[in-house]
Amino acid sequence: MFDSVRVRLTLWYVGVLALMLIGFSVAVYAVMSGIMYGRVDAVLSPIVGGTVSMLGKESDEPGGIVFAPRHTLKALSFADTSLAIFSPEGRLIADKPVGGYRGTPPPDITGLVLNETRKYTARAQSGNGMYRNAAMKVNIPVVHKAYVVVATQSLEPVLRQLETLRLVFYAALPAALLLSGFGGWFLARKSLAPVVAMSEQARRIGAENLDDRLTVANPRDELGRLALTFNELLLRLSAAFSQQRKFMADASHELRTPVSVIRTATSVALDREHRDESEYRGMLAMIDGQVRRLSRIVEDLFRLARADSGSYVLKPHDFYLDELLNETVQAAMLLAAPKNITIETPDLEEMLYHGDEDLLRQMISNLLDNAIKYTPPGGQIRLRLETREQDYILSIADSGPGIPSDAQPHIFERFFRADKSRTGAEPNGNGGAGLGLSIARWVAEAHHGRLNLKCSDEHGSVFVAVLPLSK
Repeated sequence: MFDSVRVRLTLWYVGVLALMLIGFSVAVYAVMSGIMYGRVDAVLSPIVGGTVSMLGKESDEPGGIVFAPRHTLKALSFADTSLAIFSPEGRLIADKPVGGYRGTPPPDITGLVLNETRKYTARAQSGNGMYRNAAMKVNIPVVHKAYVVVATQSLEPVLRQLETLRLVFYAALPAALLLSGFGGWFLARKSLAPVVAMSEQARRIGAENLDDRLTVANPRDELGRLALTFNELLLRLSAAFSQQRKFMADASHELRTPVSVIRTATSVALDREHRDESEYRGMLAMIDGQVRRLSRIVEDLFRLARADSGSYVLKPHDFYLDELLNETVQAAMLLAAPKNITIETPDLEEMLYHGDEDLLRQMISNLLDNAIKYTPPGGQIRLRLETREQDYILSIADSGPGIPSDAQPHIFERFFRADKSRTGAEPNGNGGAGLGLSIARWVAEAHHGRLNLKCSDEHGSVFVAVLPLSK
């Protein structure tokens, strides 16, 4: 039950509203009670004052020392109010109506301060009635006598009104909470209906229908923005799935080609019982080349997979970039020699760098292999390494036929090759898989740099790698 968001929202809403209504009711009851008791006190205070004044006048008359209290109460008459005069010892001298004060206990004479009115509430001595009293202790100079004047009113009308107010609260609070509960449930259900609809739509979306999208009723509210965000997530997932499918298809194709060549070579070799040694060596050389190519593809795929997952850990250390470039160029010259390609490198000054030396070696090797592969026999490759502000700039230019303009935006994509006629694997295993430039760009970006194709036309192509001096 409490697993439902609607139930929790409704309970929270009703709970908060209940606290607010209870607090409001208590405050209203306290204010009304204070007002009603204040009205009674506002009536009793002048009555006590008037009685004291009349008592002083009656004391001036002959025989005032004896008859002043009775004459005073006889002359005064107040509706719904009882009057009583006590001696300082607490003895009742006179009351009106006669015997009317017997219902309430006498005041605490010892606690009274001369000429100050004290108000208090007392329960009737017989029965359950409640009375409000105002008492004042006075000294009459004429007769040299002290009296205590007490005015009393019943609180039954006030208590009945307060009880009526309580009954109203007792009836109104549950009704308000019940109504607000139903209203909160309805509003929560209405407000969360789009969430329920989105969850049903999302449940139906799988790998086979990632192109489906959630319905966006109002793109400006919170639920609409949630649906838009989820649709953006689906768009990214769809692109990732498409890329993954393409990657798997291309990888399968690249792996299938050398495997097919190896199977064909072994079948041909085993087709006859006896062959010349030269034929077997030729077959083994072909198989060795394809195995090398297969190993290189698997290693590149493994490295890219680790890079995509973020699990590839760089091993940076200090080394000289100029020495690394010279060593890589020396190795590349062995590949360029059969095609009579010259690699031109200028004299380099010492260039200290902090990075992963093995990865940077592979990046430069991939760029040189790519340049050698597409440079015609007798061509030239030029390398430049210079410092510009806070970056090392490495440029590799070849004299090949250039990359078609429509293929240039895709050259860093995995398994992409502009020359489709060269996708077949050469017997010596030098056929590329279209991963070299992808890995080279990843190496540059892993070092917080970048690798771009600067230009490519009929005179050749120029790749530029930028490596920051400080990361």
